[in-house]
Amino acid sequence: MILFLDLKREYYNLKKEIDQAIFKVMKNSWYILGQELENFEKEFARYCEVKYAIGVASGTDALYMALLAIGIEPCDEVITVANTAMPTINAISLTGGVPVFVDVNPETLLMDVSQLESRITKRTKAILPVHLYGQCVDMMQVKSIARKYGLKVIEDACQAHGSLCQNKKAGTIGDIGCFSFYPTKNLGCYGDGGMIITNSRKMADLLYLLRNYGQEKKYRHKIKGLNSRLDEIQAAVLRVKLKKLTAFNKIRKQIVKKYENVFNNLKLIKCLNYAQGNYHLFVIKCSKRNKLYKYLTEQGIQTLIHYPIPVHRQKAYQEFKNIPLPKTEKFAKQILSLPCYPFLKGREQDRIIKVIKSFEKKFKKI
Repeated sequence: MILFLDLKREYYNLKKEIDQAIFKVMKNSWYILGQELENFEKEFARYCEVKYAIGVASGTDALYMALLAIGIEPCDEVITVANTAMPTINAISLTGGVPVFVDVNPETLLMDVSQLESRITKRTKAILPVHLYGQCVDMMQVKSIARKYGLKVIEDACQAHGSLCQNKKAGTIGDIGCFSFYPTKNLGCYGDGGMIITNSRKMADLLYLLRNYGQEKKYRHKIKGLNSRLDEIQAAVLRVKLKKLTAFNKIRKQIVKKYENVFNNLKLIKCLNYAQGNYHLFVIKCSKRNKLYKYLTEQGIQTLIHYPIPVHRQKAYQEFKNIPLPKTEKFAKQILSLPCYPFLKGREQDRIIKVIKSFEKKFKKI
């Protein structure tokens, strides 16, 4: 069986360093808001080339708290996409804000920036572009439109650790950038975890308060806050993995290049010339997607769909079901993610390629 992602391989590759990092935390017996988190925040901020990084409990919390920090209140509109993981939209809903959807660019499956201005109203307060699959939305255009209308920009970079947009790291171009450290991410911990980055001291100070009960000093609560803190064990694990991130992203790129060189007839998700992705996912568009998915499964190859049901078609958001997003809906029926991670073996990738080619030969057209 070829797994979509085998996290055991990563652990055993890093076992000595990971075990030492965890043991150090256990030996110190300080588990919340300690030195490991402080050091990781500094290191991640340095990696992203920003002033402030605030570790939180998850990517969802990162998005939610970022929206709170920019002042999103009930009935405020936030423009985003339906082709994303649910947490993007849940975060907006948790503030009482209203998600406003734009369709996707058919080449990238990212936000179609050309539609942004048509969706702006008097209630619009922010734009939330999603750097899906580790590819970057054209942030220069987004930022230009945001400036024109006086809007805030929060980047959902939960899949974009190390991705670049015009040589700037994903998450650094808007007012705030949000990351997830869910185990499957390019930079993942061994549980839930997230990070918020910004160059604004005012935003950072507010976020430090928000994540820790609104507490300015022990038992002194300046604002109403949350319990959302990246714990010491996860921070220690992430410090080890951050050192490997650039190298691991390069390996992902090599895997993607091999796929691209072989699959000349497949419709691939494009990374446009203004950006460089981190190759979080390798996604193809296939008119016979369900057949290919089944065929690969029967051949012992695990694939996934990111994402099979757009948010506006989910039962939880049925109030948006009649919003026309034709491209989003079309491609949700065609996309398929193939295995692509640093510890995928060469012979496994060869097997995946061979099976897909046999499918193409059998069904004439993908």
